[in-house]
Amino acid sequence: MSDHQLETEINFWGETSEEDYFNFKGIIGSKSFFTSPRGLNLFTRSWLPSSSTPPRGLIFMVHGYGNDVSWTFQSTPIFLAQMGFACFALDIEGHGRSDGVRAYVPSVDLVVDDIISFFNSIKQNPKFQGLPRFLFGESMGGAICLLIHFADPVGFDGAVLVAPMCKISDKVRPKWPIDQFLIMISRFLPTWAIVPTEDLVEKSIKVEEKKPIAKRNPMRYNEKPRLGTVMELLRVTGYLGKKLKDVSIPFIVVHGSADAVTDPDVSRELYEHAKSKDKTLKIYEGMMHSMLFGEPDNNIEIVRKDIVSWLNDRCGGGDKTKT
Repeated sequence: MSDHQLETEINFWGETSEEDYFNFKGIIGSKSFFTSPRGLNLFTRSWLPSSSTPPRGLIFMVHGYGNDVSWTFQSTPIFLAQMGFACFALDIEGHGRSDGVRAYVPSVDLVVDDIISFFNSIKQNPKFQGLPRFLFGESMGGAICLLIHFADPVGFDGAVLVAPMCKISDKVRPKWPIDQFLIMISRFLPTWAIVPTEDLVEKSIKVEEKKPIAKRNPMRYNEKPRLGTVMELLRVTGYLGKKLKDVSIPFIVVHGSADAVTDPDVSRELYEHAKSKDKTLKIYEGMMHSMLFGEPDNNIEIVRKDIVSWLNDRCGGGDKTKT
């Protein structure tokens, strides 16, 4: 069975068709392909409020490593569209249904260029003129959002960073000999899936019943990380770790205290060192990495409410946090 067939036959919510599910949720969903300036075909999705509800803001979203925008990631933009926000995202190079070697990211800088080009194409739509524009990134996507901010400092009005990988903590960073070994080998075998790592689903998701749902994603990358991708993430997060003080965009960063994938202490560093005048930090006691899917539903509701409240305060108010 092909990946395309899998996509059309199953969804994380069950057997209901995508069109019927979106109708049930009261939103408008669409998918397409975007050709980046360097010629990559990138799979994109949008989630909009119902046609009777003009959007109150635009949210430009970036997924995490090994993930894509068509499985459980969708639960958040679906919710945000119900709250009145128009959401847009793409599968980055090597992920989901976009071009590239699976889970191989040779250059995060080029990925940033791809994403900015796609986001700019949305901004040019006349019906979205004058609306507040927000970045939204999960894990590696949070790091990419900060890089987007540095590349386009005035292009967005705020950022929502969910358990961002904006610096590799000393708690999880490979020790010196491993770093040097990886650097040497990655020059010759950048796509080699060899780097040892624990199961991210097990480390990210708290609710046992939700783990099989995440693992059923037909497009999720479940193999060992590729050398070139690991070295690129180490390079980028090393760069970001030195640039936290230069972050000036308004932001909210949300993180679970029990996150074993990205370090909440690094989010604390971001909050403390960023020069943003408008910044908010929320650390949730006992929550793990997947705060917007893998937690009990009452925990997810707490995080969602905080995010929407923050967005509403920067879109002229209006409480739409109740579905």
